[in-house]
Amino acid sequence: MLNRLSGKPVPMVLLGAFMISFSAIWVKVSDVPPTTSAFYRVFFGFVFLLAPWLYSPTRIRHISAMLLPAMACGFTFALDLHFWHLSISYIGPGLATIIGNFQVFLMAACGFLFFNERLLLRFLFAMPLAFFGLFLVIGFHWSALEANYRLGVFYGFLTAFAYTGFLLLLRKMQLRKAQDDHCSPLLLISFFTAFFLGIYMLFGDISFSIPTLKSAAALVSLGLLSQAIGWLLIAASMPKIPASFTGLILLLQPSLSFVWDVLFFARPTTGLQWAGTIITLWAIYLGLTGSRGNS
Repeated sequence: MLNRLSGKPVPMVLLGAFMISFSAIWVKVSDVPPTTSAFYRVFFGFVFLLAPWLYSPTRIRHISAMLLPAMACGFTFALDLHFWHLSISYIGPGLATIIGNFQVFLMAACGFLFFNERLLLRFLFAMPLAFFGLFLVIGFHWSALEANYRLGVFYGFLTAFAYTGFLLLLRKMQLRKAQDDHCSPLLLISFFTAFFLGIYMLFGDISFSIPTLKSAAALVSLGLLSQAIGWLLIAASMPKIPASFTGLILLLQPSLSFVWDVLFFARPTTGLQWAGTIITLWAIYLGLTGSRGNS
């Protein structure tokens, strides 16, 4: 599949973002604890990535140099998935995904502070705009919200922080992989993420059991479509198109996640909340394109 689409990076990113947009839906319908769904996402993803990795001619090259970075990536991605899946359980797939994408602003801030990247005026405009849009979605009366809803928003922002750490470590890891080896990093990250989540579940007395066939189907879909195929499509195509264009395409993920939340779970959404969603996503895109590296 990757070979057939190798000359079509934009359709690959579009398809990958479309597949990943269902991640929160699979989590919601799996009917297992949040950390359990996170574990099976990366565990099944690892299993499904084994086949293409074993048949890849570059599978051994540079893999030893990737072990420690992959372990660090796995730890931060485990935190990211743990917080995100908790957020989904409290505030639903759509809003949890949108808040998690506030990592855009944290990444730009890290670029400015640590990597000598310049921030454009649009970034400074985008950040307050994004929070304004978010307040339109969740409401300005924070104290009037239910405690669990506020907790879900809090976990959403923890997701953004953990996701930022993951992306910074992944950026470093990408420098150690072979240029045509898209499978090894995902395979190693999935393995170590599953390892850390599994350890947490053992000590936290969290069940590994999959209660029904419906749960099993949702978790297998999460691992195959979102973790394995979706990210493999994106990883293979991202170097071939401009970063800002990739960011715009990847906004399909939180956008579609919110739409699926409304369509599949009848999320009550007013016109004001739709406006807030659009404003927030637009601001996130401005943030994506609002930093520029100094080279």
